[in-house]
Amino acid sequence: MKVKVQFKRLAKGKKKLETVQETKPVVRVPRIAKLMALSIHFDQLIRDGKVQDQAQIAELGHVCRPRLTQIMNLLALAPNIQEQILTEPGAITERQLRPIAAMPCWKEQCRLWSLLNST
Repeated sequence: MKVKVQFKRLAKGKKKLETVQETKPVVRVPRIAKLMALSIHFDQLIRDGKVQDQAQIAELGHVCRPRLTQIMNLLALAPNIQEQILTEPGAITERQLRPIAAMPCWKEQCRLWSLLNST
């Protein structure tokens, strides 16, 4: 956090110290980007052996198994789509991405992704 310090003259030889905090614009991270990052993190936890499986993550996170599966299915997206989700702001929801993630062919996913982004 940066803090600016300003001095104001009150009277002859006297100074008053004022601090002014700079305000930064609030950057809102899209929900889909958060879910994508979460799925990558959960996958790494499983790979590292810190948790046994998705069922254990669901239990620890107090979410139902089907919902966790929906989030983890984002990992099936083509790498370039995952990158765009994480880096470029957009108004795409996880629900809109489900049919794309269900496609086994990354080329077809990219085609559907471009159609989704153009609307």
